[in-house]
Amino acid sequence: MTEEEILRLNAFELRLRQLLSLHKELKRKNIELEQQLIAKQDECEQLNLRYQTLETAYTNLKNAKIISLANSDAEKTKLRLATLVREVESCIDLLTNNEMYE
Repeated sequence: MTEEEILRLNAFELRLRQLLSLHKELKRKNIELEQQLIAKQDECEQLNLRYQTLETAYTNLKNAKIISLANSDAEKTKLRLATLVREVESCIDLLTNNEMYE
C-alpha cells in the first residue's frame, strides 16, 4: 500500500468511527424520545379522562341548576299566584261590602 492509500484508509476509518459514534448517539436519543413520547401519551390520556370527568360533572351541574331554577321558579310562581288570588278575594270582599251599603 502506498502512503496515500494508507492516509485515505486512516481518514476513512476515522470518518467511519465518527459515523458509528453519531449513529450510537442518535440511537440513544431516539430511545429517549420514544420514552418521552410514551410518557406524554400517558399524560394526554390522563388529561382526556380528567376532561371527560369534568365535562360530565359540569353537565350534571348545569342540569341540577336548571332543575333547581325550575323548582325555584315554580315556587315563586305559586307564591305570586297565591298573592294575586288574595288580592282578587280582597277586591271581591270590598265590592261585596260596598254593595251592602248601597
